[in-house]
Amino acid sequence: MPSLKPLLMAKRATGYRRTHNARVYRSGLEKEAVLFLTARQKEVRYEKIKIEWEDLAYRTYTPDFELDNGIIVETKGKFDPADRRKHLAIKLQHPELDIRFVFSNARALLNKGAKSRYYEWCDKNGFKWAHRVIPEEWLKEPGKPCKKTRIKLKWERKDK
Repeated sequence: MPSLKPLLMAKRATGYRRTHNARVYRSGLEKEAVLFLTARQKEVRYEKIKIEWEDLAYRTYTPDFELDNGIIVETKGKFDPADRRKHLAIKLQHPELDIRFVFSNARALLNKGAKSRYYEWCDKNGFKWAHRVIPEEWLKEPGKPCKKTRIKLKWERKDK
């Protein structure tokens, strides 16, 4: 009987993950977004900027994509309570940023047994959202990309 080891090694050698700018995407939705953006933008900015924010501690957030017009796009499969809290805090601390979500399933329930869905949470909290694909309208909106690699807090950090 032939060994399975060469077959497993062949799969690893060809790989299931694709890279962009020497990075590995964290989900299939991110890969789809890159393929979509590659044909429609000058540059695909994947995890290029860091946004400082605070809750009980100083933190940084690295958004998935920044469009050519400066819109920040976060792709989400699972949208857990910690992510929801983080995005509310970032919106409060950086109201100038336009952060939008692309969900793999926008109709998914927030929690087991919940009545609210991902898209309803976005509507309630003033975030724009899309299901599976970045809308063409988002790409056509006017604006400029951020020239910074780090967006700092506007006030003094508490942990200093």
